Amino acid sequence: MATAAASSQEHEEAVTCVDFWCNGFGMRARIALREKGVPFAFVEEDLRVRRRSDLVRRMNPVLRSIPILIHGGRPVCGSLNIVEYVDEVWSGGGGRRLLPADPIERARARFWADFVDREVYGAQTRLFTSRGEAKAAAAAELLGHLRRLEAVLGDGAFFGGGELGFLDVALVPFSAMFHGYERHGGVDMAAECPALVRWVARCAERESVRGVLPSGHDMYEIHREFYNIDE
Repeated sequence: MATAAASSQEHEEAVTCVDFWCNGFGMRARIALREKGVPFAFVEEDLRVRRRSDLVRRMNPVLRSIPILIHGGRPVCGSLNIVEYVDEVWSGGGGRRLLPADPIERARARFWADFVDREVYGAQTRLFTSRGEAKAAAAAELLGHLRRLEAVLGDGAFFGGGELGFLDVALVPFSAMFHGYERHGGVDMAAECPALVRWVARCAERESVRGVLPSGHDMYEIHREFYNIDE
């Protein structure tokens, strides 16, 4: 009884997500919280301001980065780590999990989420920070990574199978940059990765995703500011 009471209290403790509206990594945390139906407060940390707030420096003194999930006054840092934490804490009573039940499938989902962070994000950054031949090479590299993920998706409705899962949550924030890929890199996502585009549309039907993802136009405009792109 004492253990059950402690678990119930943990679920009811206040939840805060510290993030910036266009931070793709932080969108993961907010989508996961919404998917689980967890009420949370949103505290915006403007990434255009160089100095991090006292809250960020206190809650994430090692990296001083966002997103940060604060649950009952205790911080959880790192976007994928936050998604796993949310999935574990708010899955009581037989609730649906974002991570697969099968250990092999769980490892597979984590592997491809790490691929998104390392390869897709790296190529995306090079696309927006390069010019000339280097920019064209980054666009080609990025497209190659997206095609590989499209192959992983296959004929499934979601990467998680019939329901939105861990890898879907990890990747879908990057879809808000598809417009930017086309505007800045000439990558026609509808023509090059049609299955991914259809997947994005399915994800966007869920309130958890629709309520978090900004428009492609807004994402591209603020990233033009971040990367000092002059068109």
